[in-house]
Amino acid sequence: MAWKQHIPNALTAFNLIAGLIALTLVLEGDLVMASLFIFIAALFDFLDGTAARLLDARSELGKQLDSLADLVSFGVVPGLILFNLLSAGCEGSCNLLERYHITPYFALLIPVCAAFRLAKFNIDLRQEEHFIGLPVPANAIFFASVPLILFTNSYRFTLIPIDFFTGFFSNTRVLAILTVLFAYLMVSDFRLFSMKFKKTTWKGNKVQFSFLILSVLFIILFSFCAIPLIILTYFLLSLFFQKGIANSD
Repeated sequence: MAWKQHIPNALTAFNLIAGLIALTLVLEGDLVMASLFIFIAALFDFLDGTAARLLDARSELGKQLDSLADLVSFGVVPGLILFNLLSAGCEGSCNLLERYHITPYFALLIPVCAAFRLAKFNIDLRQEEHFIGLPVPANAIFFASVPLILFTNSYRFTLIPIDFFTGFFSNTRVLAILTVLFAYLMVSDFRLFSMKFKKTTWKGNKVQFSFLILSVLFIILFSFCAIPLIILTYFLLSLFFQKGIANSD
């Protein structure tokens, strides 16, 4: 095997290492640092795919290794983060599901549906140009943003008051509904665009460029609070360009 074949797999291994570090941090109760390591894992996940394409080093081993790493970093870890957040929200609640600590177990849907999503991706040849179902890293990034919004003060100026975001995500029932919704979206047949650029021109890449421009704008304006808005924008743009995505089959 040529040396270049090892580069994507090494980057995938760093994805897995970041996920394992995040896992230990969740077990220690440090949800903020665990969330940051999910973002680090996502960076390595992006780099391994890019390296595989640029070096023409795709392999069946790399494909399977990538899915196994993703299951840990973007399935198990966000599931455990959600379990902790939902458990904390159950304290003193009069709701039956929360009083008997049933609601936190909704979080187990995330790693289970992530496993199905990754397995489906590996055998579905239709997903070269776009995704069918919410990509597992996008799901993980959404939920990794929640501890950053709730427990950090890195933002100073936002167009929407920060109390709106913290109040929204600290509501246990809202978080439980989002958990079920995102678990469903991962295994759904909803088509979403991928960030693979065919060229560097606007034509043929308008949805990707629109998404990037809006994402940068949201980050400047909202800091960590931008992440849920970016994922929502990803859905809305995919919905708006649904016909064009479907025609790429």
